[in-house]
Amino acid sequence: MTARQEPLPPAGPAQPAPPVQPGGEATAAVAPARHQRRTGSYSLAARDRRFGYGLVAPAVIVLLAITAFPLVYNIWNSFHHVDYLFPAALGTFAGVDNYKEMFSGGQFLPSLYRTLGFTAVSVAVEFAIGMALALALNRKFHGRPIVRAAILIPWAVPTVVSGLLWKSMFDPQNGFVNYILTELHLPLAHTTWLGQTWTAWGAILVADAWRNTPFVALLLLAGLQVIPRDVYEAAKIDGAGTLRTFRQITLPILMPAIVVALIFRTLSSFLIFDVIYAMTNGGPGDSTQVLAYLNWFSMFSESNYGLGAAISVALMVMSLIIAAIYVTAFRTEQVV
Repeated sequence: MTARQEPLPPAGPAQPAPPVQPGGEATAAVAPARHQRRTGSYSLAARDRRFGYGLVAPAVIVLLAITAFPLVYNIWNSFHHVDYLFPAALGTFAGVDNYKEMFSGGQFLPSLYRTLGFTAVSVAVEFAIGMALALALNRKFHGRPIVRAAILIPWAVPTVVSGLLWKSMFDPQNGFVNYILTELHLPLAHTTWLGQTWTAWGAILVADAWRNTPFVALLLLAGLQVIPRDVYEAAKIDGAGTLRTFRQITLPILMPAIVVALIFRTLSSFLIFDVIYAMTNGGPGDSTQVLAYLNWFSMFSESNYGLGAAISVALMVMSLIIAAIYVTAFRTEQVV
């Protein structure tokens, strides 16, 4: 007797296929394509980086050959006796004797104080005048391109030429400065400018500011040019005055250009040599002697290259510290 078979249920409507879940076959099929695209983009970026490194490598090698060897050799000299007035000990290891002599000689610290004082005053004066010039040149007026070109003329003059020019202008007998003061019946008309300490520093400051202020103005003007005009129009609509707009809009946006200008001018003023060499030769006496001039004098007048190398290393370390202080103090966040 055969078993009785149950009748099959009637076929219902066709059920839709289940949706493809993440991590299923569809995702598994797309994943290799995505991985291939990412791998290709990564390899392309790596190839571009290698190509860029290859383009920069020759310049880096030349710069290392020009700067690295003198730097290392200078550091080596600072730890050895390289005084040609005493040839018996020439080239022998000195340890830190050159650095001890640098601090015990009685000229390093006074020269350092003069250098720091001149740096602070010159940077403040040049930044203030440069900012005023940049704000003025950023406005529209007739003949602005000519004025922008003319303001760069002092910066194009070589520093030694500028120093000799101002030395002749401050000459007590035939100088232009005393002539103008005499004609206008003003005080100090018969001053020996480079023969007294404070007037000599004033003359050096004028010569340095005349040449380097256009550089500061140029950097700040470049920063002002990228500020959108819409920002100023919105501030004007909101009722912000000129001073408030400058303090809350111009200065924050201009801060990267300000940092660059301050770093360049601070380091340049801290290492000043050629203007002082051309105008006063460190005089009267040694009242305008700065660290860079002391470095030159130790090497080329006293033939003590070991002491001069120690002063050079000290200048390099202090310059790096100054740059690090600026970068840390004015660190800005980039908006991506």
